[in-house]
Amino acid sequence: MALTCLCESMNGSDQAYVFCNSSTFNFTGDESGRCHLQTVDEVLFSLLGPRRSPFFFPVTFTYIPIFITGVLGNLLTCTVITKDRKMQTPSNLYLFSLAISDLLVLLFGMPLEIYELWQNYPFPFGEGICCFKIFLFETVCFASVLNVTVLSVERYIAVIHPLKTRYAITNKHAQRVIASVWALSLLCAIPNTSLHGLQYQYLPERVLESATCNLLKPKWMYNLVIQVTTVLFYFVPMMMISVLYLMIGLTLGRGQKQRKDKQGNHSNGSWKIHLDSRLKRQVIKMHFVVVLVFAICWAPFHIDRLLWSFITSWTDYMHNIFEYVHIISGVLFYLSSAVNPIIYNLLSSRFRERFKVLICSRLSTNCSRNDSTPFYVIPKDPPTDLQEQERGRPTSFCHHHQRVGTGE
Repeated sequence: MALTCLCESMNGSDQAYVFCNSSTFNFTGDESGRCHLQTVDEVLFSLLGPRRSPFFFPVTFTYIPIFITGVLGNLLTCTVITKDRKMQTPSNLYLFSLAISDLLVLLFGMPLEIYELWQNYPFPFGEGICCFKIFLFETVCFASVLNVTVLSVERYIAVIHPLKTRYAITNKHAQRVIASVWALSLLCAIPNTSLHGLQYQYLPERVLESATCNLLKPKWMYNLVIQVTTVLFYFVPMMMISVLYLMIGLTLGRGQKQRKDKQGNHSNGSWKIHLDSRLKRQVIKMHFVVVLVFAICWAPFHIDRLLWSFITSWTDYMHNIFEYVHIISGVLFYLSSAVNPIIYNLLSSRFRERFKVLICSRLSTNCSRNDSTPFYVIPKDPPTDLQEQERGRPTSFCHHHQRVGTGE
């Protein structure tokens, strides 16, 4: 339907909106009095930008391998810890909780973010899914950092006060701590979630196609929530964890020197002393790398939030820089959810061995424990293989190459 209008009285800054067949048209006038007709899509483009992000394809192609690796790896981690009783230690229960939070963000958070990159508006899932998305990200953010923190505290107690671990650091205690971590995370996620909802543009009536999941409350409230939670749930825990691992490192260094002196005085059983030290250092090293990767991957995420809360006047240059920071922070955020199982496989012989057992049992029945012929190794000299030192009991092989372990 063709529309005509008179814009003789309009200048370059005036706009008028008319409705025709349930569609909104925007008329703008220039200094010459000419009239320019804009459709709803054109108006929304000027207000909200393009519907599809220019970063959609590179980000999606980056997210896909992270998604596959993270989901499979965390499912493998959860399955190994659940099925093997000997893997159900307090430390591994914290890693299980961390894997659950990683799975939640990968299965629910990443698909929603990819969809928003593909279609920034309108948000088609309703108010409930919008709030759920914010609530999920906040909960996972808090739960992850708290899990890493309590894991570091547990390692500190195990090294500095080893006698307390038998009665203070138990599976039941770890389960209660994990339940408290998730309850606190759910509670602390409420403030930021309550500030968000579906936002619409009015031209002059509400346009459903403009729906975005956005901040609805005053900006100062969002700034306060973000700044407080960033300090309490990132900077303070990271400082605390740094001090704990510094003390752990100093204690292990002194213990290693004392063990060398004992080995010089008592040669009998010295390899067992070396074994205990080596296993303990392996566990500490794995946990330290998990914490270090966590701190590095989550730093851009919090920088992104702080930039958005502190900057009040935006320029085009600042906005472009922020877009890149936002993309990088998102990639590292999801990468942190996928990299932990890789760390376990590389740095922990126990996890690596059980990963192989589980994968073999799924791929072929010939790789099951029952199909492999066990044999016994009774070392006369100090064994060289870490797991044989640890168990001193039967080992078996999958296809004569992959060893199947049973205990920790």
